[in-house]
Amino acid sequence: MVIFPVILCGGAGTRLWPASRPASPKQFLDLAGELSLFQETARRVAPLTEGGGRLVIVAGERHREAIVQQLAALSMEAAVLLEPEGRDSAAAMAAAALWIERRSPGGIALFVASDHHIPDAGAFRRSVMTAAPAAAGGEIVTFGVRPTGPSSAYGYIEPESAGLARVRRFVEKPDRERAEAYVRDGFLWNSGNFMVRADVLSGEIESFAPDVAAAVAEALPDTASDIVRLSDAFRRAPRISIDYAVMERSGRVSVLPVDFRWSDLGAWDAVASTGSGDRGLWIGAPGDSCLVRAAQGMVVATAGVRDLAIIVEPDAVLVCGLDRAQEVKALVDRIRAASPAHAEGPAPVPALEEPARAFDRWMRLRALPLWATLGVDGDGGFRETLDDQGVCADAFRRARVQARQAWVFSVAGQAGWPGPWRRLVSEGLGRFEATNRRPDGLYRTRVSTRGEVLDDTASLYDQAFALLAFAAAAQAGEQPELMTARARALREALAALAHPAGGWREDAGHPWQANAHMHLLEACLAWEALEPGGVWTAMADGIVGLARRCFIDPEGGFLREFFEADWTPAAGEAGGLVEPGHQFEWAWLLTRWGRARADDWAAGAARRLYDAGLRGVDASRGVAIDELDDLFSVRSARARLWPQTERLKAALILGGQLPPGHAAGALKGLQLYLTPAGLWRDKQEPDGRFVEEPAPASSLYHIAAAWVQLRETEASPPAAP
Repeated sequence: MVIFPVILCGGAGTRLWPASRPASPKQFLDLAGELSLFQETARRVAPLTEGGGRLVIVAGERHREAIVQQLAALSMEAAVLLEPEGRDSAAAMAAAALWIERRSPGGIALFVASDHHIPDAGAFRRSVMTAAPAAAGGEIVTFGVRPTGPSSAYGYIEPESAGLARVRRFVEKPDRERAEAYVRDGFLWNSGNFMVRADVLSGEIESFAPDVAAAVAEALPDTASDIVRLSDAFRRAPRISIDYAVMERSGRVSVLPVDFRWSDLGAWDAVASTGSGDRGLWIGAPGDSCLVRAAQGMVVATAGVRDLAIIVEPDAVLVCGLDRAQEVKALVDRIRAASPAHAEGPAPVPALEEPARAFDRWMRLRALPLWATLGVDGDGGFRETLDDQGVCADAFRRARVQARQAWVFSVAGQAGWPGPWRRLVSEGLGRFEATNRRPDGLYRTRVSTRGEVLDDTASLYDQAFALLAFAAAAQAGEQPELMTARARALREALAALAHPAGGWREDAGHPWQANAHMHLLEACLAWEALEPGGVWTAMADGIVGLARRCFIDPEGGFLREFFEADWTPAAGEAGGLVEPGHQFEWAWLLTRWGRARADDWAAGAARRLYDAGLRGVDASRGVAIDELDDLFSVRSARARLWPQTERLKAALILGGQLPPGHAAGALKGLQLYLTPAGLWRDKQEPDGRFVEEPAPASSLYHIAAAWVQLRETEASPPAAP
């Protein structure tokens, strides 16, 4: 038997306001221990996946970040199905059942709520294994908790007999008198947890709720990705609970009586009964007995009060008698009418601090040491790729890689990395000068590992990176006079590529493009920091002027890639290409340029570019894709590594101009690509799979640039909006 625990993350926990609100519902709160209810549930059911199963989560898109972060805190993985809109439990369970059925014929789905409190995880798992044979045989086995007393807070199940038995009927939450009768007559509390073979549940839903089955089948993509976004077809599923759709109509439903402690923690009195629901700083007088939860930085003081729930959040406070905790829902209805924002609650903000520390450790302890050793040949030249065995099979060297790697180790030295950065920069640039410099002062694009000329083209893109590498070496104190002389000579040689209409011609690829100019602007700004107010400043201003006049669409505010010789947009598809990564990269550069010039246009243009880049972020994967067109339709949904670094750089530098969480989301997207050994994956397919290939050295420039910007952001106060 292969078991797939399915955690259902629906529900808002309205009676637990103001701690639980739609933006941060109760399942993600630590109501009865150090872990959230969701984390408790995940830890409780994860051992049941042994034997080939997998943890499956069904949740709304808005809670994706909370799920990913809370699973990561437990070092756990899961398949996450994201609903574009909640359509009640039947549709959610149908999606999970179909996902399981596609992967494991005969697989058993164990459906559990994310917000229930079951302290004895072992007893729960033993009950599951008791029910499993019946589920494998085609039964729908629900778990009925033997009541500890009459309660009007729960629904009830009437079994036909003792032990594992068919269900005679389900009944709704009763009044007190009827609850007492149910307990006397041997009814069980309906825990809402049940297990069933996935194909059996799919068949029952097709029989009793065909519209649900059809909408879910269309909405669920066949993908290997860990995070799956259900398409908008899911919205067509009727809103109906699994109880009404299947459980009350199917002839397959049985109930297993269980004795483990269970509570759905539906209101503050239930939280108080756990004895572990208090949070924060509470100063009470002798004899005071309350449930108190004080937000961070606040203190609650009481004198002469008992049996109260005192819940203090930064924007809202609840004080109620524990015996009237069920009335909070009616209060929330009134609050929603008077102040909707206080009913909704502030959205949780992804944290940046810990992921940033992990990224810094990865850079210093994994990536830089690996590429400083296995990524360098004996003559000082840098290798093009490394596979997962640390081997490079490429017999060539590109100018951009040699310059980029020298830049990486220069900035690493400036950041205090203790490795042999100085030798790597000196020998690497020395070898580059010897093999790649042409007689006209420009640098050729490709040579063999022995220094033989393979492609003598002088790409503008490559010249920009040579200038950038020289600037970084000079800033790091590595032969600054020599680097300055090389940069000046190269700047003069660029006159051969100058274009009468402004800017420069690119001799490799499309001749009139924005990309090469972007990196030339980056190099100019680096040299301007060393030699302010001179030729480099004028060059930078000229490039920005060209971007303002021609590269950036005057109405849409987005950046185009390719142009005609007069710098009007290129004809056909080339002129309509919009790359999200370059929107972010130009936003980063224009912000730097604009702050140096106190230029208001640059600030506004950078924000519009950033927003254009966001149009290319795939919400289900959390990554920036490769290509859009100028109507922002997807041209290529593949997602390479480098746009993730540019998204992070832009989010960091814009800082306070953006809503909270942008940088954390971008860093999370980047970290999907990084491997523990100091390597990375470069290409992610639309279904979430990564292309298996050696790690390209050229990506280290992008990664290191994001690392440098992260360090600068952490060291500086946030920029004003």
